[in-house]
Amino acid sequence: MRDNKYVILCVDDDQDVRNSLKFILEQNGYIMEEASSAEEGIKKFKQCSPDLTIVDLMMEEVDAGVNFVKEVRLLSDNVPVYMLSSIGDNLNDTVNYTELGLNGIFQKPINPQTLLNTIKNKL
Repeated sequence: MRDNKYVILCVDDDQDVRNSLKFILEQNGYIMEEASSAEEGIKKFKQCSPDLTIVDLMMEEVDAGVNFVKEVRLLSDNVPVYMLSSIGDNLNDTVNYTELGLNGIFQKPINPQTLLNTIKNKL
């Protein structure tokens, strides 16, 4: 938390996705930190100590998102981590996201109300 606002870290290699998330989050009273790669995301995670993290499943490498989550879980088991995916709506049915260290999965394109409701309920 910074300035009495929750800090959300968003890690995605797509600038448009990050811009969209930033608009939604900041318009609703959150601070968004961002990174364009898993490696940069780990550095940002250590720097900003986010209250919640959203990470793209597939970035510069196929397993970048999953590897990011594994590294984050070594740093903190308390920060909620949500995966962002464009793979398909059935991802929740085919992947046990808790085994990956995730708190849930958001489907791209993200529904702003679903995002905000989830964050509000989790924080």
